[in-house]
Amino acid sequence: MLLQNCHLLLRRLADEVNIGKDTVRKIVVEDLQKQKICSRFVPHSLTPEQKDRRTAACQDLIATADSDPDFFKKIVTGNETWCFAYNPTTKRQSTAWVRETLPRPKKLQFQQSRVKTMLVIFFNWQRIHKEFVPEGETINAVYYKGVMERLRNRIQRVRSGMCESGDWFLLHDNNLFHNATIIKQFLAQRKVTVLDYPPYSSDLAPADYFLFPKVKSHLNL
Repeated sequence: MLLQNCHLLLRRLADEVNIGKDTVRKIVVEDLQKQKICSRFVPHSLTPEQKDRRTAACQDLIATADSDPDFFKKIVTGNETWCFAYNPTTKRQSTAWVRETLPRPKKLQFQQSRVKTMLVIFFNWQRIHKEFVPEGETINAVYYKGVMERLRNRIQRVRSGMCESGDWFLLHDNNLFHNATIIKQFLAQRKVTVLDYPPYSSDLAPADYFLFPKVKSHLNL
């Protein structure tokens, strides 16, 4: 029965086989070694084509890194994120060691601040460029083109060798304005190589899983 429907309740199983619920629990947990767990949330269910593209992109990255030991140092990656005046700590962040005899610590419930600003940052193995979007401005293709211009100028100033040789790669996600025609034309005219970024691949964007969480951890109460 569990093979046919793994979501069955113990009460339902007990009624079906006409034995006690405690007996069913013992059989399921001890004899069958089953445990009931919640499904893990995933933001998207990738299609076979999207999975193939992710696989191909990762294989290309690995092959390039194997042929060029300095490849990862040549990648300039970045993104945008909202920064709030404060972010409440998560349940995991607020955990604390206490004696068994002491009551459980209490945590006040806070909401994110209404005061927020958009941070844009690009980096390789060192920080290269950051800026805050002025109040009232909206990031769109035109604004992002300006970001790309300022990023390139910054690279010329602090990493002139990279800019002169053109031996660097841009990695940004597939946001609509990142893939706008004027952005592609701007990067192509300046011979900037853009690495492939498959859909829904935040694990390939270091800003999302590495940098931004560290930055925002300092804004938590």
